[in-house]
Amino acid sequence: MSMKYLITGGAGFIGSNYVNRLLARGEDVIVYDNLSRAGAPRNLDWLRQTHGTDSFQLAHADIRDAATLTATAKDADIIVHLAGQVAVTISVTHPREDFDINALGTFNVVEAARLSERDPIVIYASTNKVYGGMEDVPLAEKESRWQYASLKHGCSEEQPLDFHSPYGCSKGAGDQYVRDYARIYGLRTVVLRQSCIYGPRQFGVEDQGWLAWFMIAAITGRPITIYGDGKQVRDVLHVDDLLDAYDASVTRIDDVKGKVYNVGGGAENVISIYAEFFPMLEELFGRKIPVQRDDWRPGDQRVFYADIRSAKKDLNWHPKIGVDTGIKKLFEWIIANKNMF
Repeated sequence: MSMKYLITGGAGFIGSNYVNRLLARGEDVIVYDNLSRAGAPRNLDWLRQTHGTDSFQLAHADIRDAATLTATAKDADIIVHLAGQVAVTISVTHPREDFDINALGTFNVVEAARLSERDPIVIYASTNKVYGGMEDVPLAEKESRWQYASLKHGCSEEQPLDFHSPYGCSKGAGDQYVRDYARIYGLRTVVLRQSCIYGPRQFGVEDQGWLAWFMIAAITGRPITIYGDGKQVRDVLHVDDLLDAYDASVTRIDDVKGKVYNVGGGAENVISIYAEFFPMLEELFGRKIPVQRDDWRPGDQRVFYADIRSAKKDLNWHPKIGVDTGIKKLFEWIIANKNMF
């Protein structure tokens, strides 16, 4: 029997990939999206072309609209909350809007779940930004990257929360509300603190979606700026691997409800943004890619990669798509769809 999924932000990068997966296996899906992102209409067109014009229900609405969200969620068995304001830079310039979307919007989601009579599962896409700058964690500088001096497996869920930037605060508030609604109201929730997610249907921009952005900028001739020394590292996770974690959270909900997991590429899928990534990119393009250099930006972290051992253990999940393979897959998708950029 198919389950009814409500995907907030279902026309976005991650959302449209998950909706595609759900429809392919015959699930009943509601896409809840305000279509404010530039790629959202294109993603909806792709879903309709792939699965049929009536393959899913579209709720063209905003998560800040509590009444509409509550009414839409009342029939959902599973709510996957992906809608949000995604850029740190925008949160700094528009902090109230960031709060309304991320903190209040997530509150609206858990309230809609609490008021539902179906006891829906709630999966929340949180962020590694809840750990802040981790300035107290010693680093080591290597030839092509920075790394943690002693955290062999990366940042674990035991790292103290330290919200930096309005974005960190708003996403962190949502993170804790989703967690606490499991404790206080018995909601079946799972918080997934996601690292750098990449893959097809990602219309990256400079301050969000950097792997895709560098490729898009290179193919369209837009200027690329590298901040700092270029050896700052992130763990990267292909969107297909992320969706496996969503599915595993639903399948194992009785064991993992109320818990929080880091979901990223982990220590095995770390790459420095310039010193290691750009040689790969230039090999794919077959040419030198010009860049501009600038100073470190305030708040730029030299290192973040997640310790994902808890997710591996409890969800029986691990990334299957390595950095080299995943980057090549993304490059091939961007080349095939370069007319969209």
